[in-house]
Amino acid sequence: MTTTRRLAGYFLGRREYRSVLSLQERLHAARAAGAVGDTVLFVEHPPVITLGRGAHAENLLASAERLSELGVDVVQTGRGGDVTLHAPGQLVCYPILDLSPDRKDVRRYVRDLTEVMRLVAAEHGVQTGRVEQHIGLWANRQSPRAYLGPESASDLAKLGAIGVRISRWVTLHGFALNLSPDMRLFSLIVPCGIREYGVASLSELMDGPAPSVADAAAQAFAALTRVLGADVAASTFTLGEPPATISTLPSGVPSEAP
Repeated sequence: MTTTRRLAGYFLGRREYRSVLSLQERLHAARAAGAVGDTVLFVEHPPVITLGRGAHAENLLASAERLSELGVDVVQTGRGGDVTLHAPGQLVCYPILDLSPDRKDVRRYVRDLTEVMRLVAAEHGVQTGRVEQHIGLWANRQSPRAYLGPESASDLAKLGAIGVRISRWVTLHGFALNLSPDMRLFSLIVPCGIREYGVASLSELMDGPAPSVADAAAQAFAALTRVLGADVAASTFTLGEPPATISTLPSGVPSEAP
């Protein structure tokens, strides 16, 4: 059985992580109850380190005092994965989707998010791909226009991270694509717990400047619509907040990963 999806995308601008997490949780409860349709949030966060369910303390390299000096928040989350970092210049996408009835496959969903990031990077001339043993989007620093993958492991770098949570087949969290963040901030952590490879940004791999977060959000929404086979004409992308009826839904609904 297949269904035609309609997506409602919202670019929130720069927003503090905790407030957007609360909005995600309210949207998740509403989507699970059938009160709203599939909704996608795009945002840019101030510097924040998030710890997933699989986070290891040794992958947070900076002391609490140092993080406080730098103005970097630390938040424990319910998403999958280890430790990651968000900062200005990074596109963060949080799809709140009901994967029922035709997309109830966690691995497929993760691949779909990877493909969305790959399509955005390709629009700017950077060729990327997957690495089987590591979730996320990868590029080769020395050949940004031709993805070689692990065949050129010495210059392999992670361009985008994925961490999701799914309950009742409704999704939370999502992906983070490095456009032009301050890459020095990644020295505060072992990104995603992966020590053997580094991280990269589009601005480091492109010939020209990276797209703005707002422009990349619009490109990512168009790509997500295509990847999910959603109705392009019926889907909408808005610069601003979701309707007040969504923003004020009660919070506190627990959500556990399958």
